[in-house]
Amino acid sequence: MWIRSCGALLCSVTVAAIGATSALANGTGGVSVVEPAKPVSATTTTPTVHAPVTAKTPNVAYKGPVYEKTATGEVVPFVAPSDTTGTAASVSTGGAATSEAASGVATSIPSELTVGDGMTSATGPTPRPELLVPGNTARFVDGLAAAPEGAPAVVQEMIWAGNELIGLPYIYGGGHGSFVSPGYDCSGTVSFALHGANLLAAPEDSGEMEALGAHGDGRWVTIFANGGHAYMTVAGLRLDTSPAEDPSNLEGPRWRPLRQTNAGFVVRHPLGL
Repeated sequence: MWIRSCGALLCSVTVAAIGATSALANGTGGVSVVEPAKPVSATTTTPTVHAPVTAKTPNVAYKGPVYEKTATGEVVPFVAPSDTTGTAASVSTGGAATSEAASGVATSIPSELTVGDGMTSATGPTPRPELLVPGNTARFVDGLAAAPEGAPAVVQEMIWAGNELIGLPYIYGGGHGSFVSPGYDCSGTVSFALHGANLLAAPEDSGEMEALGAHGDGRWVTIFANGGHAYMTVAGLRLDTSPAEDPSNLEGPRWRPLRQTNAGFVVRHPLGL
């Protein structure tokens, strides 16, 4: 009898101990269980980039570091080439020269900048320095567009392709029989830039561009087209043959300030951009 009672008591104690352990494990029974903190995985938050397509002013002033991507892929400070007088190459600013210091720092470029003035090519597109600037906005540097370092490589390639056309004349139908032409029209200019980024296999006219890519403005690239004209904005600069709202008032393909409005055009963008 005593042995049976002891066995029963031992069984009760065992069950109670198991129950208490179970309660602790499950956080029940009135006992608060603090679980160890779970490790928080490191996440990188990429800011949403949406390049502007309009601007209230044609001011394109920029003062900041400028770099160049070399043929080997190295990024080095940009030094503007010297002209025949031994001074840094300049662009027309209404009589005042604007140069890049040897340190790679661009001087301020006034709003009346004549972009690409004096740049000529008799045979067609001309390779230019592949310029880069910090941030997510393209800038005017020494008559060229400098691509933002924060942009995807395909956007940078598009900007550098557009630079190759600066100084060429407007030629109706130019850039449609072939991507290589002595001059370009509006849609030929846009086609060339897109082709330079491997986004277009054959030139398109402005009517065809009304259905190119996806509807609406893109994060980096936006194309404006109607039956008679086409142009594009890339990372905050406009590639256009029309001098509309451009203080330079120069014809031909070149980078220009953004317009105040893009009314009257179908708005498209390359997929993903």
